Formats: sequence, structure tokens, C-alpha cells
Amino acid sequence: MRPLHIALAVVIAAVWGVNFVVIEVGLGHFPPLLFSALRFLAAALPAVFLVGRPGVAWKWVIGVGLALGVGKFGLLFIGMDQGMPAGLSSLVLQVQAVFTALFAALALSERPGRARVAGMAIALAGIGVAAVDEGAGGPVLAFVLVVAAAACWGVSNVLTRRAAPPDALAFMVWVSAVPVLPLLGLSLLFEGWDRDAAALAALDWSGVAIILFIAWVSTVFGFGAWGFLLRHHPASSVAPFTLLVPVFGMSSAALFLGESVSPPRWCAAVLLVGGVALTSLGGGRGRRTTSSAPGTVRLTASTPPPPRPTPSAPPAAASAPARRSAAPAAPPHPGASASRTPSTPTSPGPAAPGSRPAAAPPRPGAAG
Repeated sequence: MRPLHIALAVVIAAVWGVNFVVIEVGLGHFPPLLFSALRFLAAALPAVFLVGRPGVAWKWVIGVGLALGVGKFGLLFIGMDQGMPAGLSSLVLQVQAVFTALFAALALSERPGRARVAGMAIALAGIGVAAVDEGAGGPVLAFVLVVAAAACWGVSNVLTRRAAPPDALAFMVWVSAVPVLPLLGLSLLFEGWDRDAAALAALDWSGVAIILFIAWVSTVFGFGAWGFLLRHHPASSVAPFTLLVPVFGMSSAALFLGESVSPPRWCAAVLLVGGVALTSLGGGRGRRTTSSAPGTVRLTASTPPPPRPTPSAPPAAASAPARRSAAPAAPPHPGASASRTPSTPTSPGPAAPGSRPAAAPPRPGAAG
């Protein structure tokens, strides 16, 4: 990668890491579900009028919008509102790579190789260490909600894999428009009209700045720049930079929010980041392609190459000039096998040594 592109990848990881600190601050202004709805509203408007159509069936846009917007971010915001630390949230959420590999194996028959299985086991061990550490001094339910958010992110990655959008930015903008109304409805149902109205009435410039950062900087710029890098470089070169997200998330949370990082949490970070690295980049029975979601590597089942066609004529006849096959009216050369029907000799007599009296029909799947 060019140095400028490397710098851009690091900037994206830093933005996504600091974004958890911004979310933590924003939860002091808004209820979590209303906060998530406002974030997607700002990301979708006015961008939907500036980008093209998503280029995929609407069922994929709706499915990803519900899984990503309502599932992932709704649960993440609730979990952080219930006491899950911002730095730890940025770390635990990376287990989405494990859920993506598991769901792809179940739904898409993408069997992971040994390296990916080992990576998933290491990452899950890191989650276990983090759970024990958080359970000793923090709310367990909030931890479980963030893990569930990572699972919803895995679902959205598999749906995005099936959708295969041609334009990641346009797809993300349209996806952002889907969860706005469901999140608003859930907010009215569970958080109450009075609480939502009070939060909107107390909206100030700091609240607006928080929403715009999460919507435009983290979502629109982040995903747009990420798609730019994936269009110019292999996913195997770009994806490792997402491992910097929890580094920036935990360090910025310690710097701006005063969150402490205990030795077990550092151990969990090493296990989780190492496991995610193996899960995302380890060899398997699929091939890597670009991904629409950060931190993921899409897999497609590798198709074995078609069998080589069996030569049906001697080397001398097979090496005849290609222009002979381009003239459909010309009779076939004696001994040639370009036709699917047996050739008729033009003169009597025994066949040339080593030649066949008729061309064998091509095997199914062989190139003609």
C-alpha cells in the first residue's frame, strides 16, 4: 500500500476507536434508542438524495438495516448505557469476526480452515477472560448485550455478503435510512415519550456535534474511505488495520474518560485481537474478497478448475492455424477434431499413424 493509503487506514481506525468515546458522551444527552435513531437519520439525510440507488434488491437493504441498525447499534448503545465501558466495548465488539465466520459456515456453507478455527477459539478465550474480569466489577447484562451486538453485526456481514453491493457507500447510506423508524418506535415504547421529548428539548450544540460526528465522520467518511481502500487494495492488506480500532478505543477511553485497564483486560485484548487476526486472515477453503463491513473478510467458496479437455487429435492436427475454424463453410481438415461430429476422410486409404477415425465429443464442463 502507498504511504498515503496506509495513513488513511490508520485515520479510519482512529476515528472508529474514538467513536466509542463519543458514544459514551452522547449517552449523557440522549436515551440510547433515540440516540441511535438520530445517528442514522443524520447519516441518511441528505445523503440519500446525493448517492445513487443501492444497486441490490431492497430485501437486502432492509435486512442489513435491521440487523446492523436496530440489532447491532441498538444493543451496543443500550449496553453502554447500562454501564459497559467504552474501551471494553470497542474490544468486545471485534468478536463479530468470529460470529461472521460461524454464520457464513451455517448459511453459506463456507467451511473455515484450521487457522480460522484456531483463531475463533483464541478470540472466544479472550471474550471469556473479559467476561470474568467484567463480571467481577461490572454489570454482566451490559457485557452480554455488547456480545449480542457483535452477533448482530455478524448477521449483517453475511447478509451484505449475499447482497454483494456494487457501491459500498451508496449501500450504507440506504441501509442507514432503514432503522430510523423502528428505532424511534422502540424508543417511544421502552424509553417513553416524556424522556425523548425532554432530550430533544435540551438539545444543544454539543449534542448536535456528537450526532454529526457519529453520522458523518464515523459512518459516511469512515465507510466511504474504507470502500475506497478496498477498491484499490486486496482485503487481506486492508483488513488488518481494523485491529487498531480497540487500541484507539481503549487508549482514548483511558485518556478522555479515565477508564482503567486491568491486567486481565490487557490479557483479554491480546487474546481477542490475536484470535480475530487469525479468523480474518487465516487460510481456509474460501478465497478472500472485498468486504463492506470493517474488520471482516468475505469468503466465497472456491470452485475447482474445470478438467482439461482430452486432446481428440494428434498434436500436428491440433496445432493447425486458428483461421481454419473461423470459416464455417470450409470442410474440416483431414484428422482435425474441431467439430463435434466425426470427420469423414476425403480420400480412401488407411488413417495416418496415431490418428483417430473420429473426434471424441467434449466432456461436460470442459472448455470448447
